[in-house]
Amino acid sequence: MHSPLLTDLYQLTMGYGYWKCGLAEREAVFHLFYRRAPFGGDAAIVAGTGPAADFLNELKFDRDELQFLAGLTGADGAPLFDAGYLDYLRDLEWDLEVDVIPEGEISLPHEPLMRIKGPLIQCQLVETALLNIVNFQTLIATQAARICAAAGGDDVFEFGLRRAQGPDGGLSASRAAYIGGCAASSNVLAGMKFGIPVKGTHAHSWVMSFDSEREAFDRYAEAMPNNAVFLVDTYDTLKGVQNAIESGRRLREKGHDLLAIRLDSGDLAGLSIAARELLDEAGFEETKIVASNDLDEESIVELKKKGARIDVWGIGTRLVTASVQPALGGVYKLGAIRDAGGAWKYRIKLSNDLIKVSNPGILQIERTRDADGHVVGDRLCNEADGIAEGERLLVPAVRKGRRVLADEPVAVIRDRAIAGWRGLAKRIPVLEIDPALEQTKRELLVANGFKA
Repeated sequence: MHSPLLTDLYQLTMGYGYWKCGLAEREAVFHLFYRRAPFGGDAAIVAGTGPAADFLNELKFDRDELQFLAGLTGADGAPLFDAGYLDYLRDLEWDLEVDVIPEGEISLPHEPLMRIKGPLIQCQLVETALLNIVNFQTLIATQAARICAAAGGDDVFEFGLRRAQGPDGGLSASRAAYIGGCAASSNVLAGMKFGIPVKGTHAHSWVMSFDSEREAFDRYAEAMPNNAVFLVDTYDTLKGVQNAIESGRRLREKGHDLLAIRLDSGDLAGLSIAARELLDEAGFEETKIVASNDLDEESIVELKKKGARIDVWGIGTRLVTASVQPALGGVYKLGAIRDAGGAWKYRIKLSNDLIKVSNPGILQIERTRDADGHVVGDRLCNEADGIAEGERLLVPAVRKGRRVLADEPVAVIRDRAIAGWRGLAKRIPVLEIDPALEQTKRELLVANGFKA
């Protein structure tokens, strides 16, 4: 996946056009941002900017990639690209200067999650890949944070690999869900790659492989006495709880315990209440109840209103696919470009839909926090106007084609995200536009025939 061909064809055709008309090396600045916070919220958790920096690290067109491009043809059957353009791509010295909001930070609509500065053609060629990486992980991290908040301090496990959009989607979703606050994942490869705790026991097929549910539980307990979590709804759920209790008693005789039971169907509120009563009456007060079955933020809230006695929430499909809102909608817009004399010319994307009007300049974010480190507010500035001495949220990630961003453990990023999301419950931060930037924007609007 680490290839400059992870892009839309029009990036390469625009690059060809820039090369043909002498603009390829003209310095430009682009910003990657979203216009509306996902899921009807006020903010998002930034995720994916670290992997995006990894993608940009020592990027290069190899021989096979260039041979593929050489075989593309236009409508007349002739090669789509001149050989000279492909030679240019082969010898390209990547010189991007990329700054990012660190993963786990809270971000607000219209704030650049990434600022990409460098030769116009290079900025253009990486657009699609950066959007692909950052849009998805930011979306899933934010969805996970919302689900974890709905769970009210209960553990949330991410169980979505089998329903994710392909292997890479599954890995990215597991990583982002952990950043957003999930306590563990069923995804073993994500556990190995990112240091995420992994959880899992058995499926319905295990129970169905034996002549009775009791035997299935006993055999599993014998095989894994230190991982005894029984799925109790293969047949009759409450009988399944009773069978789990009997196996739990035999576990105790051998010095182990029944860690949990899992409910995966039916009236989860009613069944969890009844199961809790059975477990407590049998002396298994510490045994947890895990629930799954197409859960999401809304269903967790409803189950809690009904008094469900669920301790751990297993969330799969609706988390890793963000089924309520399957895309963040992040965009990548030109903010400035050098003219032939080397002076910066600011650019603005105009629209009758005001939310789509972009901010011009070379943008930076000044962040203000309270004594607890929670975000109070942000100010969007144009660096060329000079900015205050406060915290600059965009930090160096890539210089001259190499990653310079510190490589943080995902657990550290997760702690930052959890703390930031909790701060939103205390105060919703506000984004202000620096007066000088506002003036620049107003002048560009007027110059293009819009009323400021």
